[in-house]
Order: sequence, then C-alpha cells, then structure tokens
Amino acid sequence: MYVRHGKGSRGTGPKRRTVLTLPEFDWVVDGLTHWVDQGRPRVVGDWETDILWPTERRTRIGGRYLNDRFAELRDEAGLPEELVLHSLRHTYVTNLIEWGYSEKFVQDQVGHTFASTTAIYTSVGDDYKNRVLADALKRNTEDRDGD
Repeated sequence: MYVRHGKGSRGTGPKRRTVLTLPEFDWVVDGLTHWVDQGRPRVVGDWETDILWPTERRTRIGGRYLNDRFAELRDEAGLPEELVLHSLRHTYVTNLIEWGYSEKFVQDQVGHTFASTTAIYTSVGDDYKNRVLADALKRNTEDRDGD
C-alpha cells in the first residue's frame, strides 16, 4: 500500500512511503478490496478522488474522528481506557518483531528514521521472551557439548 499522507517527523509535513502487505495480514487485502469496490463508491458517488477514506463532505477522515470512534467502540466492547488507537501501531510493531522480521524491516514498515524510535514501540510478550531465552540457552548448551 502506498501511503501518501503518513505521519511526518516533528516540524515536517506528511511523509510518503510504501507499506508492504505481509502473509500474517493477508486478510487486509481482501478487506481493502471490498471497501474500494463496494463501500467507497457509496460515499464518493461520481466524485473523482484518490482519497481512500473520504467523508461525505469530500475531505479526508481526520485523526480526531478516528480516535473518538475507536474510543466509542472500545468502550462498547468493555475494554480498558488505556487502549487507544495508537496502541494498534505498537501491537503491529511488537507482532512483527515476535514473528521474526528484521528490525530494519520493521523500522521501514512504520516509517521511523531511527531504530531507537522503533524500539520504544516494542513490548514483546512473555511467550516470545521465554522462547528467545530457551533458544539462547539451547545454543549455549550445544556449544559447550561440542567442546
């Protein structure tokens, strides 16, 4: 997916980048295709636009609307208030790391200039930590057995 108006750095305008679809998220392609083919035309009618998520007023859906709507859905589902829309971005980064994607790939996917910024987003789960520790211990034990 080509992101035309992605989040920019402080003091800069929107950042353009390409975000790749991944096998773990192959359902996204079907969802976006369904939206573009069936949902979006109901909003835009015969109006010519390249906006993926337009409003009835022919503008882009804004961040505030998305945050407010996410909060409504979160509350309806009975989820904790600490869960915000931006949490999905953190979860995405964490999942990519846990699935074994390289740090550089993850950094590029989310559009970070510095790896240290991506590291802030990462909060791996206990299962992943245990798996990494077990693998390290296994390698260490195998190295000693081979001596």
